[in-house]
Amino acid sequence: MAYILNIETATKNCSVAIAKDGEMLICNEIAEEGYSHAERLHVFIEESLAEVGITYKDLTAVAVSQGPGSYTGLRIGVSAAKGLCYALSIPLIAVDTLQALAAQVKITEGLVVPMIDARRMEVYSAIFTKDLVSQRTTLAEVLTEDSFNDLQQPIYFVGDCADKAKTVLNKANFNFLEGVKYPSAREMCALSYAKYKKSDTVDVAYFEPFYLKDFMITAPKK
Repeated sequence: MAYILNIETATKNCSVAIAKDGEMLICNEIAEEGYSHAERLHVFIEESLAEVGITYKDLTAVAVSQGPGSYTGLRIGVSAAKGLCYALSIPLIAVDTLQALAAQVKITEGLVVPMIDARRMEVYSAIFTKDLVSQRTTLAEVLTEDSFNDLQQPIYFVGDCADKAKTVLNKANFNFLEGVKYPSAREMCALSYAKYKKSDTVDVAYFEPFYLKDFMITAPKK
């Protein structure tokens, strides 16, 4: 029996789920413009444990969304996950944020392209089959009218940048599923359990989020 705590904080969605052998038991989450992760995350963890009726000592592992995504959001989630793993002496599992986002889509043919907003016309994107097999490395790319033109099958775009993406991505085989906006700990449950069964874990001491781009600090405008 494996109880895994799943933590997703890579975007505006602060999401926590507890799963038993890959089956989600509870999920607490909220997506807010103000990024309330620092205030909400530990509250959600405590509430989720209480609702399931277990304690920290019952956890078998902790899974965290590894990125790409918000620099601050990722740091909050990873720091919490690492702290729990240290204290409880349990393994840490890293789950691809874009794969978890793509996992919300159920299709019979075509490809899923999850995208996370990276400001202006840039996005973090990946390409997955209907079975969540990666077809291309994760990229930070600027969207243009030529983006994804080499893909001829039906393409399903998901993520929080549909409005800006639609201005340049308008081929007949392009479909936007606007109901799928943020990655969630819900979809992490099956992904983290699959990794747990293969002992696919990361080093708690040295693991760092997958930022994809360097964190940039700009001077305030005068």
